[in-house]
Amino acid sequence: MSAANSPVRVKICGVRSVEDALVAVRAGADMVGLNFHPASRRYVERERAARIADAVPPGVWCVGVFVDRTRDEIEEVRAKVRLDAIQLHGDEPPEMLRGWPVPVIRAVRLGSAEQAARTAGDIDPDYFLCEGSSDRGHGGVGARFDWAWASAFPAERLFLAGGLDPGNVAEAVRAVRPFAVDVASGVEGSPGTKEPALVAEFVKNAKAA
Repeated sequence: MSAANSPVRVKICGVRSVEDALVAVRAGADMVGLNFHPASRRYVERERAARIADAVPPGVWCVGVFVDRTRDEIEEVRAKVRLDAIQLHGDEPPEMLRGWPVPVIRAVRLGSAEQAARTAGDIDPDYFLCEGSSDRGHGGVGARFDWAWASAFPAERLFLAGGLDPGNVAEAVRAVRPFAVDVASGVEGSPGTKEPALVAEFVKNAKAA
């Protein structure tokens, strides 16, 4: 995805059904996230994920979210599910960021400006995904952080996440001007079930900012 002269991209994460994937696509989302972390309430098994990926049209990325899985385990999922990018959301070592045939998004949990600066200098993935620090487990928990901390990361490689919803996404985009914004719980009626009206409003507000 080229960043030149384009509005912010939108990733609807934690998609668990073909219906919700198509809701995201019709709303104008650029990416759907498929969560392969078994402990997550938005976990999707690979057979269902393959059906979702098959239903998503070309040009819309399917992003696989993994937490502390081995390279072989991730490649096994990639062999069955069409994944356009891999999101590493655990405590994977730096070498896991290299050698993939698709872009790698590295999730980082930010608790301070100093930590943000250190992290931005220590690792070099294709993209960074920034969210707030939390003790609620891995795999995306919607923790917000001070958006000013995101300035440590190159905006053209930044996914902004953590506590975003239709009401604050435009403000976030204007403040940070990231490559993409990422949302899961902020467009749900219940965990893992997307609300079409919220998805549409989120995408509209993000791209109009």
